[in-house]
Amino acid sequence: MSKSKKIVLALCAVAILGVLVGYGYILFIKEDAPDALDAGDLDAALGGATTVATEAPVATEAPVATEAPVATEAATATEAPATDGVDGVWNINSELSELGYRVSEVLGGVDTEGAGRTNQVAGTLTIEGTSATAAEFTVQMATITSDSDRRDGQFNDRIMSTSEFPTSTFVLTAPIDFGSIPAEGENITATATGDLTLRGVTNSGTLEVTARLEGGRIGVLGSIPILFSDYEIPDPSNGFATVKDNGLLEFVLVFDKA
Repeated sequence: MSKSKKIVLALCAVAILGVLVGYGYILFIKEDAPDALDAGDLDAALGGATTVATEAPVATEAPVATEAPVATEAATATEAPATDGVDGVWNINSELSELGYRVSEVLGGVDTEGAGRTNQVAGTLTIEGTSATAAEFTVQMATITSDSDRRDGQFNDRIMSTSEFPTSTFVLTAPIDFGSIPAEGENITATATGDLTLRGVTNSGTLEVTARLEGGRIGVLGSIPILFSDYEIPDPSNGFATVKDNGLLEFVLVFDKA
């Protein structure tokens, strides 16, 4: 066998080995990334209270449903107190909140996802009437962890430089008008406009959020697409992992009345 053929075979063997290592890592070592945060996570954070909105016993009690005076009293009881109860400042409950990132990766030739999560987020939400007039949250970046120590090391070091930029923030820059005061257990979708700061760089943008008042708490679900170059975030790719040039910041935030 010629020397050139031996070199070609050796290169092929290395390539095959790399693919096998990638599959081996995915199948036997790497844990599955958590699913994207969605309405189910909002339900869980608020105690799974969406079922309360249907209140089966009330629906089956015909006398209650048909008695006009009772219906009038119920409306009065839920409308006026709702304004008084919702207006004011609300603080993030970090024990019930969750925030993190999600990126698409190719590891050893295998398509997969990487995701990191933390509950170390603090902030406030101010409600006046039917609007959220102010909101902000701050996350401790070094507390975001994934299923891989290697990924977390890269994240904290060259990618997000968490020792130099320990926090990231979002600040609402325009009121969010919900149109009406939400009923207990009702999801409301609205558009939020604000400034997001990552790695010391601030950009303005809009995002869609879903909010719900439930059991004396407010829950907010949302996500923000991130183009790494917009925030001067270095290419996360390395010799083993190829990462797309964008990712997603996703969150479920739960607020308690101050």
